[in-house]
Amino acid sequence: MALKGISAVVLAVALATAAPSLTAPSGTAPSAKANPPAIPTVFLGDAFVGGYGIAPVDETRLPCVRAQENLPDVIEDQLADQAILLNITADVACAGARLNHVWEEQDLGGGMTAQPQKKVLAKSTELVVAGLGANTVGLGRILKQCSARLRGAEGALLPDKAVSSRSRAADCTAYFTRGAGKAWLAARFEETGKDLDKLFSEIGSESPSAKVVLVGYPRLVPKDTKLCRAKLPDGGKPLADVPEAALSFLDTKVQGPLNTLMRQKAKQHHAHFVDLYAVSGASTACDGADRAVGGLLEPSMVTLLHQKVPWFLQANETGRDAYGDTVAQSIARMYGRGPA
Repeated sequence: MALKGISAVVLAVALATAAPSLTAPSGTAPSAKANPPAIPTVFLGDAFVGGYGIAPVDETRLPCVRAQENLPDVIEDQLADQAILLNITADVACAGARLNHVWEEQDLGGGMTAQPQKKVLAKSTELVVAGLGANTVGLGRILKQCSARLRGAEGALLPDKAVSSRSRAADCTAYFTRGAGKAWLAARFEETGKDLDKLFSEIGSESPSAKVVLVGYPRLVPKDTKLCRAKLPDGGKPLADVPEAALSFLDTKVQGPLNTLMRQKAKQHHAHFVDLYAVSGASTACDGADRAVGGLLEPSMVTLLHQKVPWFLQANETGRDAYGDTVAQSIARMYGRGPA
């Protein structure tokens, strides 16, 4: 989801310094067997890959609101345990990134931009892990169409506009299932498909020898939507004021089809797809203490100007760790490690 509005205030915040680097115990001699060659790796992505809402924030990438320890860090650590070493030459995940920001600049607000993410790809890159698509399909705009609270001051950090301000949030399911709203959603999926094709083309052009991994998104809403009536620790509901009738729509008409599209495009381009949607049905935003997704407008771990930045259904710390482990295990299988 687009989050460029946060960059206007994030530069005013003093953040914790990075954790100290770890060194090997003295007297430990490296060997070819113990230390296989590291794989030159690049991570491309949006807020999901970057760890939006998880503290502390990476102060070198403030406008992108990226966590110091994000999904790539978990993946790297988990793979190292299986003697698969990554040399992460670049991690350019940025909140609000759409697929086209792989080849176009991203507007971060306040006169700031991020260069096209493909700029970090090189002929020597051997592994590219990408997590993009939700912003292109318009998830932020869909949520604003379905939430009156998001259309107000509480949604200021999510600068996407509702698709139609003339249609009430309470009527969003009907809006997206007929007429102009249905046509808009179909167009978003068509563009997402084309942009996924271009994503693989751009990666292939810049890094022709690289293995490509496309990471899908975790499930946000459970099959039993009644679970979303539960209260969060702050007293709010997992999907805030999104109508209960719209929850199934979000799952079956937005998230499910997006996941299917991403899986199909990865297969067409001979890339590897990590299907997080398929394995996260019991850890959605509505699964209480087991939730791996921060609830909509639930206070996150990040504080800016003495106020908690809200989640917009991004992975929380539990989710980052679980999803990172799943991606790592999938990559390990690519390299012949772990169960098939």
